[in-house]
Amino acid sequence: MGPVSTSGRIRVEIDGIVQGVGFRPFIYRLAQRHGLSGWVCNTPAGVLLEAEGGEEALAAFLDEIRQEAPPLAVVGALRSTAIPLSGGTGFAIVASGAGEGRAEPPPDSDVCTDCLRELFDPADRRYRYPFITCTNCGPRYSIISGIPYDRPLTTMAGFPLCAACRSEYEDPADRRFHAQPLACPVCGPRLRLVDAGGTDLPGDPLDRAIGMLAEGRIVAVKGVGGYHLAVDAANGVAVAELRRRKRRNDKPLAMMVADVAGAAAIAVVDSMESRLLAGPERPIVLLRKRADAPIAPEVAPHSGYFGIMLPASPVHHLLLADNRFTALVMTSGNRSSEPIAYREDEALAQLAGIADAFLVHDRGIRTRVDDSVIRVFRGNPLFLRRSRGYVPRAVTLPAGQPSVLAVGAELKGACCLTRNDRAFMSQHIGDLQNVATLESLAESGDHLQRLLEIAPVLVAHDLHPDYLSTRFALERTGLPAVGVQHHHAHLAACMAENRLEGPTIGVIFDGTGFGPDGTVWGGEFLVGDYAGYRRAGRFRQVPLPGGDAAIREPYRMALSWCHAALGEAAFALPLEGWTGLSDQERALMRQLLERRINAPLTSSCGRLFDAVAALLGVRGIISYEGQAAIELEALAEEGRPSRGYPVPVVARDGLWEVDWAPLIAALLEDLAHGVAAADMAASFHAAVVEAAVAVCGRLRDETGIGRVALSGGVFQNRLLTEGLCSRLETTGFTVHTHRLVPPNDGGLALGQAIIAGRNGICV
Repeated sequence: MGPVSTSGRIRVEIDGIVQGVGFRPFIYRLAQRHGLSGWVCNTPAGVLLEAEGGEEALAAFLDEIRQEAPPLAVVGALRSTAIPLSGGTGFAIVASGAGEGRAEPPPDSDVCTDCLRELFDPADRRYRYPFITCTNCGPRYSIISGIPYDRPLTTMAGFPLCAACRSEYEDPADRRFHAQPLACPVCGPRLRLVDAGGTDLPGDPLDRAIGMLAEGRIVAVKGVGGYHLAVDAANGVAVAELRRRKRRNDKPLAMMVADVAGAAAIAVVDSMESRLLAGPERPIVLLRKRADAPIAPEVAPHSGYFGIMLPASPVHHLLLADNRFTALVMTSGNRSSEPIAYREDEALAQLAGIADAFLVHDRGIRTRVDDSVIRVFRGNPLFLRRSRGYVPRAVTLPAGQPSVLAVGAELKGACCLTRNDRAFMSQHIGDLQNVATLESLAESGDHLQRLLEIAPVLVAHDLHPDYLSTRFALERTGLPAVGVQHHHAHLAACMAENRLEGPTIGVIFDGTGFGPDGTVWGGEFLVGDYAGYRRAGRFRQVPLPGGDAAIREPYRMALSWCHAALGEAAFALPLEGWTGLSDQERALMRQLLERRINAPLTSSCGRLFDAVAALLGVRGIISYEGQAAIELEALAEEGRPSRGYPVPVVARDGLWEVDWAPLIAALLEDLAHGVAAADMAASFHAAVVEAAVAVCGRLRDETGIGRVALSGGVFQNRLLTEGLCSRLETTGFTVHTHRLVPPNDGGLALGQAIIAGRNGICV
């Protein structure tokens, strides 16, 4: 940028949720748009900037800070003061103020508009070059191998710059000044298309890959943080074959479309969803399907939503150019339960039986980073998975604390590192149910420690003794270990990202959590803070017949709840799954329930949703985690509450207990009378809302606490969460939900970290 004519300079202080949400790059791009000079940095209080330029440009700049702030940001107070002119050119993101600490590695970013224009300009020397980038875009976190963030410490170290690129790299006036991933066709990485044995296939790699996709073939595509498995989303035969090869029966598959207009052609897209789709982070966004969408039904069966993302790299843009495809399925390139493949040899070994060809390149990926997944809730983003594009942005904690490594639980694995008042969440790792995923967690934790120069003094873990993450914390880190109760960690995570201090009512609804009393928790009402908690309420406990088998087979939970409601009569019900068992298997199931053999007690909200789903014939046996509850929500969205189901809240053993047995009995009555399943599902959701509001009201009467934090995987359910937030607010509560980390176990490590940092003892 050349010299600007100036007539004023302002100093602006901004607080709110403005750190770790891409706010400084947003200010940088906004200042460039208006031709302003100056700088921006983080401070302990928020963001500080100075901007200089014409009066009209400065006024527009201030207006657009609020109007166009990043989706995850919340602009609180914005104070602008006129100061003397300083002169100078350009706008910079400068070292942060006191309290920020060391530099943070930047997240990966999609192609900027300037690079995208050049990518499709036949006159440009980088025309159709799949690795085009500049200072404002491209891979970052996924290619960094060490600090400082310079080219020799990235996976671009093996690509010496040609003379033309070197000139751009060294010119402060060029937008590629010190762009570490800088490259061109002369000196940079190259694409190859290979078969499952690694042998190059003839022809132009990109054109050949596009041709194979058009023929209905499956192509593994190396992206920013790992491999995707791609197939034409309009070709039902091809999608079904991908499912067969990947052994993924029902779980919806993510898709990639060329632009927001392409997303709007197959799904309903509102303004916030559009901003998320088109943002530089490029998450998968859950969007409601259009009934006439020309997408194969096999992409997202039994779901009212598509998971859609826009191209996240030049390769993706080139694959989808010229409207060749309405959409491409782009699902994670991995085998079931394993981390996403990110090295070529690893991809060939893991995906050889799935992909017909592999579109690979020789720019290495240092750190595997899966796609982020978001849905919009009450006009705001809600993470279901926080990963590429957002990692390793920091979450600002309410106060400084010792450095802690937290390793999460078992599902939705992610670790967290703290430094002073910053918490750095790792990318999504996956479910820690095998050695490969555990090693990925360990590697991610080590890598973050090196990049951020953090030496933790404590390790925090879940109380469950059999989780691989717990064993890792106790046996491999060499650090003093702090065990943190699962649901307390959920409460603390929601409090931390909302920067709350002091006692809070926590409504924690999830599937499974190890309770200190030896039972399986999951429908909990806590009163507590970072220092501790008490269990003030719960769902009535029923047996979990067969332990983990009941998670995979929801009909078991339906039988358990029916037994709680009806006793012996439950065994005569024509429940899906139950009726298909042999006499011997039925006898065994009766023993599980009546004698409590391999049937621990549970208060789980997730298992209650499973039971109702099975009872209504939605899903008796699942093929992926959470399937029954997800499909029950989809059914409920099609119905209307037919009546208010009875859900008594009683005092028992010093707790407020929600008894669901009368509701189960009422559901059975409605089934017998032919009430529409969608209406029963809607009535059930409404009953959960009313029961939670009733317990919170009793706790407010007891404690005087008027704020509620909602956390746990069940709060991924939009229908339930919106209903509960609205009802709590109308009864005078202040409600806090998640925005910066997922409500599921993917955000659990944040809560573990702040509890351990505040206490340093087992709680």
